[in-house]
Amino acid sequence: MKCTFQVHCTTPCSHKWSTDYQEDGYVVLDGLLTSQECDELRQRMAEIVERMDVPEHCRTTFSTYHDEQLKKQGNADYFITSGDKIRFFFEKGVFDDKGEFIVPKQRSLNKVGHALHAYEPLYEKVTHSPKVQVTKKLGLVSPVILQSMFIFKQPGIGGEVTPHQDATFLYTEPLGRVMGVWIALEDATINNGCLWFIPGSHKSGITRRMVRTPKGTFPLTDFIGREQAYDEEKFVAAPVKKGGVILIHGEVVHRSAENTSEESRHVYTFHIMEAQQTRWSPDNWLQPTEDLPFPPLYT
Repeated sequence: MKCTFQVHCTTPCSHKWSTDYQEDGYVVLDGLLTSQECDELRQRMAEIVERMDVPEHCRTTFSTYHDEQLKKQGNADYFITSGDKIRFFFEKGVFDDKGEFIVPKQRSLNKVGHALHAYEPLYEKVTHSPKVQVTKKLGLVSPVILQSMFIFKQPGIGGEVTPHQDATFLYTEPLGRVMGVWIALEDATINNGCLWFIPGSHKSGITRRMVRTPKGTFPLTDFIGREQAYDEEKFVAAPVKKGGVILIHGEVVHRSAENTSEESRHVYTFHIMEAQQTRWSPDNWLQPTEDLPFPPLYT
């Protein structure tokens, strides 16, 4: 469902979109950020990428396919220890067999994560913006920030994200305490890889969990259970204009296709958890650290 967002949204409007969120498991709100704010976030990321130093062990290919994502011990460690750092994850086929770029490095990245909200002032400002605190209208009392990412969805090579539920990777007891805040920094369209959802699928729980394996074993994570098969006909596209946001329930099934267009689909996204009366699983890949406990969203 889609609604035009205003900072001072009237009660009937906020009630409608919050009801849509509860019913469908997601809601699209236009106009969270201005075009200028989006451009500033993209420009800052361009500066980060321009200065990035990619050591050999960090030439990590990111994929939603578990075996590919964690195929090498060094790469796996780079991923699993990234929760309190800013690290770089690359698309497939951007390095040659010597580990050198075969595409411009600005076009090589799948994402940058997972602590932009903590260490990059511009991203921190947006994350804690009063505009984002629209989440209060959904009843969140003590939300904390779990992770943040800049997702590139590169033109021509932006990889598919297979159907999944965020709670598979960010598990809480009880379930239903995690929300994704997905901000479009460019128009997200069917052609360049917008999100697709199965409305109402957040009401059926999850069938799979990603967990850390015991210390000293490899791979460093594994799955309990299996992802169920989904009916393609049930997926509904959720295009969103530049500056809009999609609020994503942690259990709603969603995916995105490859980007075969000539347009990128830049996104800043972060996940939050309602901390009140919630247990964060110690088996999750992502864990708070001494350097970066999960910070409160409301400041």
